[in-house]
Amino acid sequence: MEFFVYHRDRPGSLPLREELAETHWSYMDRFAKGMIARGPTFAEDGVTPTGSVHIVDLPDPASARAFAFDEPNYQAGVYRDVLLRRWRNLLGRTMWEFAGGRDEGDRYLVLGLGAGRPVDLAVPDDRDELIAYGPLLSDDGDTWLGTAVLVRAEGPDAARGVLTEGRYADIEVHDWAFGGRR
Repeated sequence: MEFFVYHRDRPGSLPLREELAETHWSYMDRFAKGMIARGPTFAEDGVTPTGSVHIVDLPDPASARAFAFDEPNYQAGVYRDVLLRRWRNLLGRTMWEFAGGRDEGDRYLVLGLGAGRPVDLAVPDDRDELIAYGPLLSDDGDTWLGTAVLVRAEGPDAARGVLTEGRYADIEVHDWAFGGRR
């Protein structure tokens, strides 16, 4: 089962995040085999972390909750909150298989938070810039709750345009970078 996990940083937690960097990476190394995508989000300055995205294949919802809440940064108070949802990998690949490489161009996390009838359930025709794409789902996988996308785009407005405007309760766009050990 694939899960989308977005830990949002607590304001002022950067020193603690930096102190725990190796502990965080070592924890994530345990899940490398199932990792579909990962990486930090950033404030408008492009430097200050605001969160951490992990899309990972795990056995069940209980394993996903353990993954999210046993994470060392979460345990130490770096994160303010956690968005944890089932997810479906509509691209059928990992971020490491993205033809655009790891560093070229601006990257974004786009979160469409669901409202009403499901939308954007099929991969857009222009998929070359998509790094990860799929619906956010309930624990049982039956109810659509939104859409999560990692995309390379010319800016936040172009990234937002991947989702159908006006069909979500909210669409969030965050600067994002490929994560993991280099």
